[in-house]
Amino acid sequence: MVILHFDGSCNPNPGGVCSYGFVAWRDGAKIHEGHGPAAPRGPGATNNVAEYTGCIRALEWLRSQSIREPIVVRGDSELVLKQLKGQYRVKSPLLAPLYWKARELAGSFPSLRFEWVPREENADADRLAALG
Repeated sequence: MVILHFDGSCNPNPGGVCSYGFVAWRDGAKIHEGHGPAAPRGPGATNNVAEYTGCIRALEWLRSQSIREPIVVRGDSELVLKQLKGQYRVKSPLLAPLYWKARELAGSFPSLRFEWVPREENADADRLAALG
């Protein structure tokens, strides 16, 4: 099983510098991590955009590795995870394209589930998101 943690950050929120981070684990060992910019500064730069970007970049990496085993995607954004699990509707036109991209990527894996975790359990991805 692969466990993936993602996070995003925008400082200040909204309109600031947005970045994402993610970490992939297999059997308790870190197999990959990534981070980078999530959105250009301005009105489209928000924490939620950064969070979605972290999830998308992590799923893109997984797909590039042709991983076919069960996957658990974890993050500390209740909004993003409840939207991806179908518990919340996506009302924001800013988030809708990101939501659909994440759903498309998630659908390319035979076994994938989303889980919310408290921020303390997402520390590695949070640290990477802060790097920008």
